Formats: sequence, structure tokens, C-alpha cells
Amino acid sequence: MIDALGNPQTVLVLGGTSEIALATVAKLARPKLVRVVLAGRPGPDRAAAAASISGLADTVEEADFDATKPETHAAFVASVFAEGDIDVVLLAFGLLGDQDEAERDSAAAVLVAQVNYVGAVSVGLNIAHHLDEQGHGVLVVLSSVAGERARRSNFVYGSSKAGLDAFAVGLGDALHGRGPRVLVVRPGFVRTRMTAHLADAPLAVDADEVAAKIVSAIAKGREIVYAPGAMRVVMSGLRHLPRPIFRKLPF
Repeated sequence: MIDALGNPQTVLVLGGTSEIALATVAKLARPKLVRVVLAGRPGPDRAAAAASISGLADTVEEADFDATKPETHAAFVASVFAEGDIDVVLLAFGLLGDQDEAERDSAAAVLVAQVNYVGAVSVGLNIAHHLDEQGHGVLVVLSSVAGERARRSNFVYGSSKAGLDAFAVGLGDALHGRGPRVLVVRPGFVRTRMTAHLADAPLAVDADEVAAKIVSAIAKGREIVYAPGAMRVVMSGLRHLPRPIFRKLPF
């Protein structure tokens, strides 16, 4: 349903309360989308998110989705695509978790891995199958620079994002030349509800700034984008630091 000017008209948001995803929907709605599906756990937060973008599309639907229940993902994705093509899918769910708790309680660490990696692999493959069938569409995967090299202070979260990032890049390669494509988004520190209890890290950005990067990358056919762009250079340096030096860094 991409219009004559190449603009997406239908969007599926996995993680329907994500501030980055909602900001992206707002920037894609130029002037208005045809259909937006906000998928996530039912409740007042999802309802409020739907209300906040109600004027940005002809229809805004809410759909039940739980990343921790992969046995439901095939039927869920099929039901969404049964109502028509989807131009953009924003895979925006994620769990930051608490590193100290994860080290004390392995169940907390496993939950982070289940949501950020296992859930993403499950629903991502189902999404890719339907995008492949329709012959077009972009799967936008919100990864993180935390996945490029896991740090001592958040290695559980970082390792889950490393797995997600590798999966998304590989999936993009598998789909290359077949119509659909994958855009991997690697933000640094983003000021959202999830990080409100943390002090800003260097090069911190707002959700709107990440959304602008995403929309621009979709339009340009990019496959990987950093937010802010300077993080590409920073992470290139950090990836190659010798381990004894990396361990001494204050993060």
C-alpha cells in the first residue's frame, strides 16, 4: 500500500507503547497513514498510546501481543497481515532489566533474553515470511550499541541485544534482493521512560531524534543506522580496544 510518492501507508508496531516507535509513526504520517496496528499487552498504557496517535491514521488498531509467548506469534502475525499488506514493521519491544538483579537471580536474566532475543527471533521470522509473500516492506529492528560490545555494567542486556543485532543483520542478508528488507537501528542512550532513572550517557538523544534517523533511513534504503550518527565512530573504536583497557573504562 505504498503510495505513488513511495511513502509507507501501513505500519505495525511490535511494542505498542514504545516512545521511539510512536515518534516514528508520527514522522511517517506525512500527512496521514491509512492503518496503524499497535501490538502489545492490553492495558491503559497501550490504550493511551493508541489515543495519542489517533489522528495520524485513518484507523488505529490495538492488538494483543506478548514477546514471551512465541507459540502465539505465528497466528498473531497471520491475523495482522490477513487484513492487508504492511509497509513498515517496527520491532520496538525490549526489556532493560536490572543488572544486579540479573546476577543474583538467573530467572531475571533469562526474562531479558526471552524478551529481547527469543521473542524477537520468533516474531521476526514470522514477519519476514509474510513480507516475503507480499514482496515488499521494511522490518525496522531497534537494536542498541550496547550489543556491539557487552560492558560489565549491563552485560545481560548487552548480550541479548548482541544476539538480536546478529539475527537482524543475518535476516536482512537472507531477504536481500527479494523485495523486503531489514533496517537495523543502533541507538546509544535514549531518554525514555525506560531510562528515566539513569543519568544521561555521552551523546544521549531523545526519542524524536531516533525517529528522524529511522524515517530518513527507510526513505534512503539504508540497512544500518546509528543514533546519533557519531556513535558509529565511537563504537568502532570501542570494539577494537584491547580487553584489559576496555575493562578499566568507567561504565
